[in-house]
Amino acid sequence: MDLSWMAWTLPTSLFWVCLAGLLIAMGVWEYFSPGGNPRVGILRFETTRGDRLFISLLGSAFIHLAWLGLVGPNLWWALGISLVYAVGVFRTV
Repeated sequence: MDLSWMAWTLPTSLFWVCLAGLLIAMGVWEYFSPGGNPRVGILRFETTRGDRLFISLLGSAFIHLAWLGLVGPNLWWALGISLVYAVGVFRTV
């Protein structure tokens, strides 16, 4: 299979491996504890673990894009902010 159209650098590969790992971990978590523990948080509608993961991934993408546009290509701080954001989403949303 010719994958030369994609720039498979170490950061790109790590991104996809981490994303696949998150989806596998959520699948295993759902298998052992079905139902997703729906709850109503600060958004005032019911969310499950999968919903909260999606919200945190979407927000992290916007954090990284804003960081790239406003600060530059050093994304370590954006990663830290995204992790704090994800923890906040899973605790409050």
